[in-house]
Amino acid sequence: MNAIAMTSIPQPIVPSTINRNLFNSLSAASSLSHLKQVHAQILRSGLDRSNSLLIKLILSACTLSSPSFDYALSVFHQMHNPEPHLSNKFLRQLSRSSNPETALLAYAKMREQGFVIDSFSLPPLLKASTRISALNEGMELQGFATKMDFVSDPYVQTGLVAMYAASRHIEDARLVFDKMSHRDIVAWDMMINGYCASGSYSNVLPLIEEMKRSNIKPDEKIFSTVLSACGRAGNLEFGKAFHEFIIENKVVIDYNLQCALIIMYAGCGSMDMAGSLFKELSPKNIVVSTSMITGYSNTGQVEAARQLFDQMPQKDLVCWSAMISGYAEGDQPQEALGLFQQLLNSGLKPDQVTMLSVISACAHLGALDHAIEIQSYVDKNQFGEILSVNNALIDMYAKCGALERARGVFARMHTRNVITWSTMIGAYAVHGEAVKALDLFHQMRLQKVHPNGVTFVALLYACSHGGLVQEGKKMFTSMVNEYNITPKREHFGCMVDLFGRANMLREALEVIEEMPMAPNVVIWGSLMAACRIHNEVELGEFAAKRVLELDPYHDGAHILLSNIYAKEKRWENVGEMRKVMQNKGILKQRGCSRIELNGKLHEFLTADRSHEDVDEIYGKLDEVVRELEVAGYTPNMCGVLVDLEEEEKKKAILWHSEKLALCYGLVRRKRGDCIRIIKNLRVCEDCHNFMKLASKVYEIEIVVRDRTRFHRYIDGVCSCKDYW
Repeated sequence: MNAIAMTSIPQPIVPSTINRNLFNSLSAASSLSHLKQVHAQILRSGLDRSNSLLIKLILSACTLSSPSFDYALSVFHQMHNPEPHLSNKFLRQLSRSSNPETALLAYAKMREQGFVIDSFSLPPLLKASTRISALNEGMELQGFATKMDFVSDPYVQTGLVAMYAASRHIEDARLVFDKMSHRDIVAWDMMINGYCASGSYSNVLPLIEEMKRSNIKPDEKIFSTVLSACGRAGNLEFGKAFHEFIIENKVVIDYNLQCALIIMYAGCGSMDMAGSLFKELSPKNIVVSTSMITGYSNTGQVEAARQLFDQMPQKDLVCWSAMISGYAEGDQPQEALGLFQQLLNSGLKPDQVTMLSVISACAHLGALDHAIEIQSYVDKNQFGEILSVNNALIDMYAKCGALERARGVFARMHTRNVITWSTMIGAYAVHGEAVKALDLFHQMRLQKVHPNGVTFVALLYACSHGGLVQEGKKMFTSMVNEYNITPKREHFGCMVDLFGRANMLREALEVIEEMPMAPNVVIWGSLMAACRIHNEVELGEFAAKRVLELDPYHDGAHILLSNIYAKEKRWENVGEMRKVMQNKGILKQRGCSRIELNGKLHEFLTADRSHEDVDEIYGKLDEVVRELEVAGYTPNMCGVLVDLEEEEKKKAILWHSEKLALCYGLVRRKRGDCIRIIKNLRVCEDCHNFMKLASKVYEIEIVVRDRTRFHRYIDGVCSCKDYW
């Protein structure tokens, strides 16, 4: 009777139509608000214990166009002990998402709430750990797997190999790999990829041989993985060895493998090998062609890159960006900006990578009108909130001589990183604003931003060019003792420059002698230049000889030695030095100056007569020289070979490229305009004095960017305070 009564008790039945409708609604949901409405229906229908429905809701939240992982996690945590296969669906989805760390958050909550975790839960969790290089979390998962006796599962083991390899713990990865009883092609690929990523190339070929002995044939993916890693690392030696291994083992070099070989050789800068393989490739594809363009550009063959670029029937944005970058980094900024305009005309929209190359080109060019146009484009096309773009804009304006505009970009930024602060400090430094550079560093410290080595290069440079010797010494000490930054060659070079400019030449030499690494030509050149400025003949000769040991074709060292010998009437040595220069074909590096007028750039070389207005320019030069001589100008011949004829010396000085640019600016400028000149070399003493006097006589502002800094001339005074 009781049994009959029990069977007659009505059981709650979920109508299948309601269930099906809710599933369909979840599948159709396109926004979080829509999902929340369906969630409310689930609750009203009394289906809040239907784990299959809730998992569908959770997965839908993860796959929205704007996923809501927080909402998905909150629903998951409210579930009533979901079956492992449902939990694992969620973990797999999270591990593949743009926020893989959420899988580890879900795992922590599962442990806390006592949800069942099986061996199928671990691979997605290890994948999440791998993607974010979460070594500690991965090791904790290994401990859990060992405790639950899941560690012998081949999928768990493969996940552990990948996790340790991604965290650069390659020896731990190999320990797990060697314990695997079953190693499929994926496990071998993980281990080989791990060795490549960690730079342990010597272990790759023996592992592939071991793989073959295990009767597992390496597939195309493994060969491509190794070749790709070689290309990224620029390891040509191993790349060639691996190519030979492929040939010796009679591996069929199909289309995909041929592409991988070309990309590897191009990445390593071996353009002869890349080119010969590329000739045989048919059809050519955009990816390989773009790699060739980058390879040519990186090896200084920009014209070859452009030729290939022009031959391509189709070009994507990556290809355009590669060519623009090649010009920008290859000292051809005008071509980079011209190609950018062609890109815009083609209808393609540039991305962040493209814009960074364009901004870099504009910075190198130093043309303010172009810079203003570029920032306008940045702001109109939603690049203005990108941190790296703003950092580049600060650098661009600083190098275009517009310090106030650089400061404006810095001030508007809501987010700043160490690069932002370092770039702005460097901007003050190159403009001779040493005190402001130090003040900004103080603000940086107050904001708890940790400086890096680049920050201190900028600070030491500021102190060096501002004559702040004691502050520079304090900065160097602070870098080492307070911030535990190991000084690099650049930092020691700044200290040599700091002491050299201040006529503390013995201290400068002590820095060189006590450096833990060998000084380079820049450091010896810095000491040599200081000796020339301060007429320290003996040490100057010593430094010049060290320069020539490192760079036998250094024009400045040859000229300095020749002039030292001439001043001491050591005519035999002068003759020898001139003979050496003639035999080696060494000439003083030719000055080149650019001036921007009405949005157009005009370029002048020393003694240049190629400009269409050449007669007008030289006529103006004669007029300016006469005007300045009245104001006290006398040509300074110290940078010219002593044994030249006086008239030749005078022409060599008066026909410097920045003087020609200035005179053209005086002829063509609008009244009240600032004249901006970009020079490829350091401004000589004579041109520096010439510009100062011209700014006073003609009542104009002149801004000159030379190889190392800016000079702003107003009313006969330079911003460098004659300390450069």
